[in-house]
Amino acid sequence: IRCWSNIPFITVPLSRAHGKSFAHRSELRHAKRIVVKLGSAVVTRGDECGLALGRLASIVEQVSMLQNQGREMMIVTSGAVAFGKQRLRHEILLSQSVRQALHSGQSQLKDMAIPVLEARACAAAGQSGLMALYEAMFTQYSICAAQILVTNLDFHDEQKRRNLNGTLHELLRMNIVPIINTNDAVVPPPEPNSDLQGVNVISVKDNDSLAARLAVEMKTDLLIVLSDVEGLFDSPPGSDDAKLIDIFYPGDQQSVTFGTKSRVGMGGMEAKVKAALWALQGGTSVVIANGTHPKISGHVITDIVEGKKVGTFFSEVKPAGPTVEQQAEMARAGGRTLAALQPEQRAEIIYRLADLLTDQREEILLANKKDLEEAENKGRLALPLLKRLSLSTSKLNSLAIGLRQIAASSQDSVGRVIRRTRIAKDLELEQVTVPIGVLLVIFESRPDCLPQVSALAIASGNGLLLKGGKEAAHSNQMLHHLTQEALSIHGVRDAVQLVNTREEVEDLCRLDKLIDLIIPRGSSQLVRNIQKAAKGIPVMGHSEGICHVYVDTDASVEKVTRIIRDSKCEYPAACNALETLLIHRDLLRTPLFDQIIDMLRVEQVKIHAGPKFASYLTFSPSEVKSLRTEYGDLECCIEVVDSVQEAVEHIHKYGSSHTDVIITENEKTAEFFLQHVDSACVFWNASTRFSDGYRFGLGAEVGISTSRIHARGPVGIEGLLTTKWLLRGDNHVVSDFSEHGSMKYLHESLPLPQRNVS
Repeated sequence: IRCWSNIPFITVPLSRAHGKSFAHRSELRHAKRIVVKLGSAVVTRGDECGLALGRLASIVEQVSMLQNQGREMMIVTSGAVAFGKQRLRHEILLSQSVRQALHSGQSQLKDMAIPVLEARACAAAGQSGLMALYEAMFTQYSICAAQILVTNLDFHDEQKRRNLNGTLHELLRMNIVPIINTNDAVVPPPEPNSDLQGVNVISVKDNDSLAARLAVEMKTDLLIVLSDVEGLFDSPPGSDDAKLIDIFYPGDQQSVTFGTKSRVGMGGMEAKVKAALWALQGGTSVVIANGTHPKISGHVITDIVEGKKVGTFFSEVKPAGPTVEQQAEMARAGGRTLAALQPEQRAEIIYRLADLLTDQREEILLANKKDLEEAENKGRLALPLLKRLSLSTSKLNSLAIGLRQIAASSQDSVGRVIRRTRIAKDLELEQVTVPIGVLLVIFESRPDCLPQVSALAIASGNGLLLKGGKEAAHSNQMLHHLTQEALSIHGVRDAVQLVNTREEVEDLCRLDKLIDLIIPRGSSQLVRNIQKAAKGIPVMGHSEGICHVYVDTDASVEKVTRIIRDSKCEYPAACNALETLLIHRDLLRTPLFDQIIDMLRVEQVKIHAGPKFASYLTFSPSEVKSLRTEYGDLECCIEVVDSVQEAVEHIHKYGSSHTDVIITENEKTAEFFLQHVDSACVFWNASTRFSDGYRFGLGAEVGISTSRIHARGPVGIEGLLTTKWLLRGDNHVVSDFSEHGSMKYLHESLPLPQRNVS
C-alpha cells in the first residue's frame, strides 16, 4: 500500500532490469515505467481547432489508474497549437467585430476573413491552457501533474540533458506525472541530418521523435504511441488490400508502403515507425495504436498494458512459426482445397487418421503420460479435469470407431442439393450445402477432442484452427502431427492448424475477418468468457449443462435407479450429466424414493435439498444455494414438484436448455413432457448421457449447442455446413418478367438427385 495526498492505493509488484525490450505482448503487464505519446489527431477535435475533451478525459483516467497501480507514467502530448489556434481565432474575431462595429456604427457584422495563424504564436497562446486542463483532469484522481517543455538542444547539451533527466526522475519519485511537449513557441525548423543511425543520435523533429528519445533516456519499459489509425498497415490504411500488422520486426520496413501523414501533426506513420524502431533498439518496447476510435479509446492504454492484441507491437524476437493470422489464412486456403476434393478423398483422409490413432497408440499414450505427470506435479487440475485429460487404449479405440463412422456418413455432405426449383423456362435454381469456412475450436483438458473435431472439419470441408489447453500440450502436438500426416495424402496438410503461440483466447475471438465460427469445448466459465469476448463472430455451444431428470408418479421401479445412476454417476464431469433430480410429491416416503436415496448414498453422491424438498424434511441435507447450479461432480440437487406441468415450468426457469428427461410409464404424460420442454434434447425413459454425437450415430460431435439458430443439440457434420444458391440460366434478365414482359415465373419444385447412402 502506498499513500499520496492521504489517499491509499494498491501497488503491483513491478521490477525489471532495463536493457532488453519485451519479446511478447503478454510481458507488457510487467512494464513499470511507461511513456504515452498523444498525437495531434488524438488530442485535437476534427476541425483542428480546440481539444477533444471527452477523449482526453478518458486518457487521463487510464493513465491515473495505471499510476495508482504503482507504475511510473509520463505523457508526451500534442495539442498546444490547436488549443492556441482556438483562443487566437476567438480573440481575432472579437477584435475585428469591435473594430467593424465602431467603424460602421452598425451592430450587424459582415463575413470576416481570419488570417492564417503562425504555429509558434498558436503554441505560445495554447501551452498554459493545455496544461491547466491536464492539471484539472488529473486532480480528479488526486494525482499531481507537472509540465516540461523541451527542444532539440536540450538533448544535445550534456548539462541540459542531465538536468532534464534529474528533473524527470525526481518527479517520478514524488508520484507526479510529467507532461512533456516540444516548445513549439521557440523551436527552430528541423534541420536535415543523419539521425536514426544509432542509439545516441535522434533529432527531436516532432513529438514522435521526442517520445522515442525520452523513452530511451529514461530507460522506460514501454512506449505507447496513440494516433488516428489502428496501427501499422502493410499498405496505406483504406486501400483495398491493407492489412493491420500485429507484430512488426526490425527489417520489415521493405514490406510496408507508407501513405500520407495524418490530418494534423508534424509526422506521418513513417516517422512513427522510425522513432519506434529507434526506441526498440534502445531497449524500450513500443505499441502504436488508435487513440481516437470511440469504441476502444476508453480502454486502449489499459488493454495494451494488459497484453491484449491492440495495435502494432514492435518486437525484436521473431517467432519460429507462423502468426495466428497466417495460420487462419492457411486454414482457409487449405479448407477450400479440402472442400474441392471428391467425397471419397475426404473419407480416405479420415480413415487414415483412424488407423493412425491405433497404429501410433504407444506414442500417443507416452505424450499423454507427460501431460498427466506435469499436471499432477503442478497440482493445478481438479480430479474431474485430470480424468478428461487422460487417454487410454480403450479411448483411442472408441475414437477410431467414431472416426470411421464419420468417414462412412460423410460421402455426400458437401455439395448436396437440398432444393431444386424451376424459376422459368431454362432457368433453374439449386440450394446446395457448403462448408461454413474457418472454424476456431477452443478446448480444455480434452486431447481426444482434437481428432474428433478434425475429422468433422475434414468431412465438412472446413478449415480449422485448434486452440488447446496448455495442460494437454504434448498430447495435442502428437495428435495434430498425426492429423496433418493423414491430410498429407491428398496435399491439404494446412487445412487443420494448431495454435501454439501465446495468443490469449480473447485475442483470437477478435479475428472476425479470418474466423467464421467459434466452438468452445470446456467449462461453463470458458464458454461464457468466449461468448463475451467474441467480436462479430458467432459462437456455437452452451455455457451450462444443467440437466434434469423428472421422476413421475407412474415411473417404473426397475428403470428409475438405473437411469438416475447412469445419468449422474457414469461420468459426473460431463456436460450431459444429471444435476437436478425432480421428484413428484406423491413419491415422497415411498419405497421407490428410499431406493433412490440409498442408491445415491452408495454411489457417494452428495445431495443438496431444494427449498420445497427441504420443507418436507425434519433433518434435511444442506439446502441448495441456487437451483441453477452445474456441479460437475458427484453432487446433485433434489427438488419436489406437484405435477408434470410444474416440472416443465421448473426446467424452463432453472435449466440451461441442454438435456432433460422424464421417467414414466404413462405415454400421455411422457408426450406432454416431450412436446413442452423447450430444450435441445428431451428424452423419455433414457439416461441424459445419451445426449452425445457418437451415441446419436453422428460419429462424433464438435459440441452440444443450446442455441436456437442454426444447429441445436449434439453438432455433427450437418451443423458445420451452410448453403449457397446456384442459378443456371440462358440470357435471362429480370425485365423479361415485368407486366409487359415475354416470360412468366413458374416456381416449380423439381426432384432432388438420388442421394448416395452406401
